[in-house]
Formats: sequence, C-alpha cells, structure tokens
Amino acid sequence: MKIAVIGAGGWGTALAKILSENEIQVILWCREEDVRRSIGERRENVRFLPGISLAATLRTTGSLEEAARGAEVLLLAVPSPYLRSVLSGLAPWARGAASIVSATKGLEETTHFRMSEVISQTLEGVAPVVLSGPTFAREVALGEPTALVAASADLEGAKEIQARFSTPSFRIYTNDDVLGVELGGALKNVIALAVGVATGLGLGHNPKAALMTRGLAEISRLIAAMGGRRETLFGLAGMGDLVLTCTGHLSRNRQVGIELGKGRSLEDVLAGMEQVAEGVRTTHAAVSLAKEHGVEMPIVLQMERLLRGETTAEDVMRELMTRPLKAE
Repeated sequence: MKIAVIGAGGWGTALAKILSENEIQVILWCREEDVRRSIGERRENVRFLPGISLAATLRTTGSLEEAARGAEVLLLAVPSPYLRSVLSGLAPWARGAASIVSATKGLEETTHFRMSEVISQTLEGVAPVVLSGPTFAREVALGEPTALVAASADLEGAKEIQARFSTPSFRIYTNDDVLGVELGGALKNVIALAVGVATGLGLGHNPKAALMTRGLAEISRLIAAMGGRRETLFGLAGMGDLVLTCTGHLSRNRQVGIELGKGRSLEDVLAGMEQVAEGVRTTHAAVSLAKEHGVEMPIVLQMERLLRGETTAEDVMRELMTRPLKAE
C-alpha cells in the first residue's frame, strides 16, 4: 500500500515517520525545498521536527502529481489557511485514491468551513475520514503512546483507517460524529489561547481550570447548535485535545496566549513563529459561527477582542469574571 502524506510540517512529518515504520510505502510532499533537502541528505526535518531520525524508506517529493500517483490513501496535514490552495493543485490527481484522510485542524476564516467541508467542496464531493485527538508531533514521532479518533459518517471507512494506521504506540478509535470531532479539534485552540493569556498574566491554576471547563461548555453549545453531539466533547477530540493544548509546553496556541498575556502585540508574536498557530484564525471564524447559530461564547468573544487589539489581557479576565451571575 502507498500512502501520500501531503504537508511536511511537524505533524505531517511525524505521521509519515510512524506510517513508514509500519511496513507502509510512504511518500511525503514537501512544499519547502530546504525541508526536502534536509530529509534527503540528513534523514531529518531540521526545520520543523529537528532531532528526529527518519527512515531511509521514507520518500519525499515537491510534486503533488508524483505524490498522489498510485496512492491508495491521501493523508492531508497542511495548515488550515493553506489547505484549499494545496487541494486545488492536488485535485487532478486525487481522484484515484481510495481514501482521503484529513489530519488538519481549524476553520477556514473566510467561509467558516470545517476542513472536511473544504475538502468536499474542492475535491467534488469527497467525504474524508477526519483524524483528530491529543497529539504533539514530537511525542508521536518519538513513539510515545498516543490515542486518536478517526471520524467518518461511514464507519466502515473510519475502521479501515483505524486498522491501517494503528500501531502498538499509535491507537485509533472510531466515531461517526464528524462535526463534533472537527469542531472540538479546532475550537480547543481558542481556549488554549485564553489559558495562555492567564499564564502570561502570572495567574495560578484556578483561573486556568475555570477557563478550560467553561471553554468546554462553550464548544459543546456550538456543536449541539450545529447538529453534533455534546458527548463527543467527553472524548479524545474534545477533553483530551483541550487538556493537552491548554497545558502542554509544546502547544503553539498556548504560547501565543502567554506572550499576549505579557503584553506583546499579536503581530510581534506571530512574526517570531516558524509554524502556524491555528487558534488565531479559528477565533474569528468561531465568533461568526456563534453569532450565526445564536450561541453564547464569551471566552471566544473576548479572545477575538484581544487578538484585534480592542482590549487588554487584564481586561479580558475582568470582563469574564464580572459577567452576570448564572447557573452552571
């Protein structure tokens, strides 16, 4: 079996690594020439996943046609802001794949689409299997025990990916609530920004626990309003991913929040980052979805105001703590 991994950031490289070690023929599409060169010459993605040795059997290419040709599975690991443009280039060669898997988390800022919706629209009706859950690329690449969820309305398709991708250190569960899994994976990044802000302000554990808990409630309200299941948020794509992203030192979204809490501007913070912090663009899309569906999401709304420079980190916490009292 041949799998084409589209996207050679840290996450795409980590996925390509574990699949190539699972007796699967893997080709990794790299947009950046320096990434292709470092993998080819040093067997290491020096730019996005330094210090991790990659198998000699892992091939790379800069051609979407070469990557997709003959691939039974296309695994998409492109950051959400660039997914649509990459798919447009991939479309002529994607139709031969038996399965499309989305490992991208986020919401498209202009359309507010989930990644599976972007894929279905761009690839003419393809319904991908969505792979999500609490994962840091480095830990996955190091072979540390990891659990994820493969979501599809067609459970047989999800089970097929479960069987093909699972290893002794990479355990996959299945779920048929695609909307809940995708929104959980996307919106937890916004809450991680908020928890990061509290950290940057020098606050303790109490406010962080409160933000995580109330943030989970906000996400569940939106999922229910859009037709998903609240109980999906009790699983890996909900609580699991939220806890990891809000507390782990490898979380880019948490780190952005920390710097904002210290008083730095968003432009300054993002200028110093090599990889994408998905929560920034997702925040704006989430506010629009909340308004569209009549859902109250005060933490998300305050994060958008902070990202736009309309308030300060101190005022964000003050506004959240002085809202009208209510039942839980």
